[in-house]
Amino acid sequence: MKHPDGFHFPHPHGMRLLALALLLAGGTVLHPRPTMAQMVVGASDQDHALIKRIEDHLNTITLLTAQFHQVAPDGKQSTGTAWLDRTNRRMRFQYDAPSPLLLVANHDQVVFNDSQLGQTTTMPMDKTPIGLLLRPHLELSGDVRVTALMHEGPEIEITLVRDESPGDGSLTLLFHEGKTLLLRGWIVQDAQGASTRVDLLHATVGGPPPPDRLFDTDIGDR
Repeated sequence: MKHPDGFHFPHPHGMRLLALALLLAGGTVLHPRPTMAQMVVGASDQDHALIKRIEDHLNTITLLTAQFHQVAPDGKQSTGTAWLDRTNRRMRFQYDAPSPLLLVANHDQVVFNDSQLGQTTTMPMDKTPIGLLLRPHLELSGDVRVTALMHEGPEIEITLVRDESPGDGSLTLLFHEGKTLLLRGWIVQDAQGASTRVDLLHATVGGPPPPDRLFDTDIGDR
């Protein structure tokens, strides 16, 4: 089955796969870029220092608002506005018209709605890679494993999985390194190997909390 916007749902769980990819964004199955040397994670003090910098930076981000550009597993591109409220562990991905898609994460669940198809998919937040990003305090150790770390010039990529369930998929965070680190997006690879990439544009960090209605997960009839 193919959605008019270009998304493919090859089986009844297709929407689940898209929701995992969703807010997330990527174009093809993730492989290290040829121009970037992949490090053996933990092989050097520099690796440990970089991972600690990334961890500290992420934990300074309590609220982030940005425009986003998303590339779905089939190459379909879309744009919209994203809100990440890490303090309250919630997120909203509002897609620009004419897209009928909306994703809201709150109350430990992720809800994905396609108003054109009249379909809503709900899944536990902790069964999706994006649940890692929404942790109010993310530690890149313990139940989270760093499986890849790439640093080439100002570009940094770090890939994370849940240590006890790596088959649920991975989350690759993308950073630009200048005077400080800048989170510029992420790639989610689901359990089937499909990747979705999200690039953040014009991001702002902090500010007044967004209205609670943005994170209402009762979106089935919208």
